[in-house]
Amino acid sequence: MQIENGVPTIISAAGVNVMSGNEKLHTISILVENRPGVLARVSHVFARRGFNLESLAVSRTEDHTVSRITVVVAGDDEAFKQIGNQLLKLIDVIKVIDHTSDDLVGRELALIKVRVDNAQSRSEIQQLAELFRAKVVAIDPQTMMLEVTGKADKVDAVTKMLGQHEILELVRTGLVVLARGEKQT
Repeated sequence: MQIENGVPTIISAAGVNVMSGNEKLHTISILVENRPGVLARVSHVFARRGFNLESLAVSRTEDHTVSRITVVVAGDDEAFKQIGNQLLKLIDVIKVIDHTSDDLVGRELALIKVRVDNAQSRSEIQQLAELFRAKVVAIDPQTMMLEVTGKADKVDAVTKMLGQHEILELVRTGLVVLARGEKQT
């Protein structure tokens, strides 16, 4: 265990499996009964097959008894047909939809805490926030916190630009999506 920013942190020696860049990204909506343990069972299907979840977002839908799990994961089409079939075998899974080729509106949310050393850095960070239409959501004597909402590449760009300053903490939601028009997500 090591200490990072005053927080005890466990670092895995084995590392994390990530995309190699050759795989196709699949965006999948999984409608499930809103019950304890469903997320663990669904994520276990991906883990068993050796897939790393690139993004994961879960929340209740317009029907409080149903939750939507939005997963972004890399892999080939054939593997996802098999995963879809395995997911549908789970008792609490209602529907599985692969949105990979659908016309979607998707967004992520990030909160980024940055160290502010002086008035100039505070001004630069505020200008970046305006440029990217981010919101300054907290200001303290030594830090500023920004809220960034948009596509993943926008969140990545803001993070990269803020890298000129000291990013103390960053947290991102997973991708949330809705299909355009009448198509159900």
